[in-house]
Amino acid sequence: MYRIALDVMGGDDAPRAPIEGALAAMDEAAAGLEILLVGDPAAIASVLPDPPPSGFRVVPASETIAMDEPPALAVRRKRDSSIVVGLELQRDEEADAFISAGSTGAVMAASLLILKRLPGVDRPAIGAVFPTADSPTLVLDSGANMNVRPVHLRQFAHLGSIYISDLMGIDKPRVGLLNVGIEEAKGDELAVAAFELLRSDEALNFVGNIEGHQIIDGACDVLVCGGFVGNVLLKFYESIAGFVVQLLHGDEHRNQSDADLERVFRVLDYAEYGGAPLLGVDGVSIVCHGASSPRAIENAIGVAVRSLESGLIGDMARDLAGLHADGAEA
Repeated sequence: MYRIALDVMGGDDAPRAPIEGALAAMDEAAAGLEILLVGDPAAIASVLPDPPPSGFRVVPASETIAMDEPPALAVRRKRDSSIVVGLELQRDEEADAFISAGSTGAVMAASLLILKRLPGVDRPAIGAVFPTADSPTLVLDSGANMNVRPVHLRQFAHLGSIYISDLMGIDKPRVGLLNVGIEEAKGDELAVAAFELLRSDEALNFVGNIEGHQIIDGACDVLVCGGFVGNVLLKFYESIAGFVVQLLHGDEHRNQSDADLERVFRVLDYAEYGGAPLLGVDGVSIVCHGASSPRAIENAIGVAVRSLESGLIGDMARDLAGLHADGAEA
């Protein structure tokens, strides 16, 4: 039995989108899934069918953290918020995973405070899945850490490699370092030092520097970078789907079939990949886009279930503990 705590108060269309996504996920799930709907019981009752379908449980939370609140301060002050309550369910072993489309900063702050970091992890990172011409690429960090050191990028590479291996079944995932050129001496001091550290790590399948235009070609399975650059890249990617569909609706594409348009949009739509996991904390914590649709929430629940089925957190704990034992610094 996998128990997923879902923050139904987070997101632009809460609680409708989270609850409808949960209902869809339950319809598709095999036996053995329980979804804990965390939030205001009255708001939940306004969307959830009466009586509630089997497999759902309402967990009251009287507070909500707004998108514009200072994350760390809000987490400490609002102890009965849906984010804090949901993560505490996981800490107290009443849930196995947590999902929220609420404040990314609050989910990060609360995950660090409540779940703690895995041993050997200095900076947990957000891993966002980017569509490519080949298999999807996991980009991390996608917004958790604005300033990083080479040792952090090495940790991101290990976290991402395990995630891709466990959830996508890719043996020895190719790791790339986002840079302004493919030559090993390209970039600033951080990039050059990170290149050497990644290249010297025999546990990684490091394929070198990756330029921005190579991402869409599927040049690597895991792409590491600082959170500032990663988040800018993520926001740009998210805007591409609508732009491409607009182009295909133009005069020169009047004969384009609806099926073709749907296929293009599905490949580029972030909703198809669910949420972005916060990798490096001692638990499954998944951050969804604030504008998440029911489909995005449904897929995020699928990501959580696959993370639990694969033993992702245990695999990360073993790998990063060994990395920490190496005593590598940069």
